[in-house]
Formats: sequence, C-alpha cells, structure tokens
Amino acid sequence: IVGSGPAGLTCAGDLIKLGYAVTIFEAFHKPGGVLIYGIPEFRLPKKIVESEVEFLKKIGVEIKFDYVIGKIKMIRDLLEKDSYDAVFIGTGAGAPVFMKIPGESLITVFSANEFLTRVNLMKAYKFPEYDTPVRIGKRVAVIGGGNVAMDAARTSLRLGANEVHIVYRRSRDEMPARHEEVVHAEEEGVQFDFLVNPVEVLGDDKGNVIGMACVKMELGEPDESGRRRPVVIPDSKFVMDVDMVIVAIGTASNPIVPTSTPGLELTQWGYITIDEKTGMTSIPGVFAGGDIVTGSATVISAMGAGKRAARGIHEYLANRL
Repeated sequence: IVGSGPAGLTCAGDLIKLGYAVTIFEAFHKPGGVLIYGIPEFRLPKKIVESEVEFLKKIGVEIKFDYVIGKIKMIRDLLEKDSYDAVFIGTGAGAPVFMKIPGESLITVFSANEFLTRVNLMKAYKFPEYDTPVRIGKRVAVIGGGNVAMDAARTSLRLGANEVHIVYRRSRDEMPARHEEVVHAEEEGVQFDFLVNPVEVLGDDKGNVIGMACVKMELGEPDESGRRRPVVIPDSKFVMDVDMVIVAIGTASNPIVPTSTPGLELTQWGYITIDEKTGMTSIPGVFAGGDIVTGSATVISAMGAGKRAARGIHEYLANRL
C-alpha cells in the first residue's frame, strides 16, 4: 500500500482481515495522510485517527515511514524485486495549485495545503504548549470557496488573525463548500467577499504582503461545470488591505508515483486511470484509488475506493492461484 491516507488505510484494513500480509509505505513521519495533515484538529481530532491506525498495527499491518515510493523504490521494484503480489497506490492529490498572478511568490503567500500541513504536523494549534508557531497575519485573505478554504479561514482565526476574508469570484450559491462549513465559518466571524477576483498580490521591499489588488465580477452564462461564469466588471479594480494570503483554489495529483512508473496510464490532468469495478490500473497487479484517481474529493469517497480496490486485489490474487 503506497500512502496511508483514508484510501490506503481502508484498503489495508480490509486486506489484512482477508488474511493477506500488508505493508504500508508512508512518505511522511506520521500515518493518516490528509486526515492528519490536512483536516484541522477542531474538525477531526488527531487522537481518533491515531487510534484507528494503532488498531491496524495491532492486527498486523506494517507501516514504513519516511519512505517515498517513486524515489527510494519504484512500483515495479515492489512487484519484481520485493515479491509483493499486488500494489495499491493511494498517494492523493496534494500538489498545490496557484492562480499564476503577480506576487504569489511573496513570503506571506501560502497554499492552503502548506498552511494546514504546517499547522497540523507542527502542532501550531497547541502553541505555546508546542513551541512551533506558524506566522499568521492580522488581516488574512483566503482565496477560494471550497471546504479547504473554510478550514484555512477558520484555522487562521484560531491562530490569532484579527480579520479573515474568504475571497470568491462567484456568488454564495455557487460555492462548492458544504453549506454547514460556510455557516460555521460565518458564525465564527469569517467575512465573505463574493464576486471578487484577485489579480495581483502587492508586497513591500522585504517580500511581505501589504495588499491584494482585485476586480469585481458579475455572473454570465453557465460554463462546463454548470455554474454561471464570472465576468470582470470594467474599471472595478480595488485593493484589499491584507498582510497574508492563502490560496485554496484546488490541488493537483501527487506526481511522484505517476511520473516514475512507466506503463501507468494517466488522464490528461495526471491522475491515474483505473478499472472502475476493480480499481486496477493499466499495470496488472497495480491498483489505485482516492484522490490520485478522482482528484480532490471527500474522505468517505476515498475510503470507498480503498474498499473497492481491496475487493479487486482479493479477486485478482484468487484468480492467480
């Protein structure tokens, strides 16, 4: 199992109960994937994930940490040199996506992935109990309208920001975040700036954010997603007074395994192509599931993919006997 996120852990749990020896290779020093480094403590306490992982270890699942498959070993090495009968890839979609506007390389501009990972793995949410604070601006802009944007905004408030703004280029009705996540953010004091699109992050001579230039938008005709396309209103440019920007506009596939595995069929966006019924990839004996297949989705869908792949692996190995 490559990756100990929700897909990998679920697949491992189902396979070990079927009598297989299971080894998880985890790139980080802690198991859990997005459950540990992506979802804030106030939404998913780490102790819950840790107890689930401990249970898997007690029933025989082996976990190897700091082990980057695609660098230390390749997928084919696991099958051909290490004699694993099957491999499941659950490496997720953790590569950040930026807007590609001027100023995104300034010091106090973060991807939501980097920000939440720092907060979670460094336990910044427990400062000063843990002396690993994460720098938080006084006025924070979070760009995006999904669940991760809500997590970043609510985390920023908890770490001491005076103001946090969600900046979203469409209206409230088009926001992809779950309704309850939006309501919780509002209740906690997050401010929403709808129909606003950043065009440049402004900085001082030391690389710090001092503002964000934006334009106002209006909704036009629906695009391919079915949502009304945002259109720039002429002569509507203005500057938001912020000193930290978090970009939460989505993620891309983790490229390490896909780009280091010859013969692995990918989509045009770099996600792994699988058989929908079995979870098998274009390489016999290699299965995949979760965000590395679907793109960013929910934890429950990743767990479902892990269960489907476990069944697929069981059928594949049974037919080989």
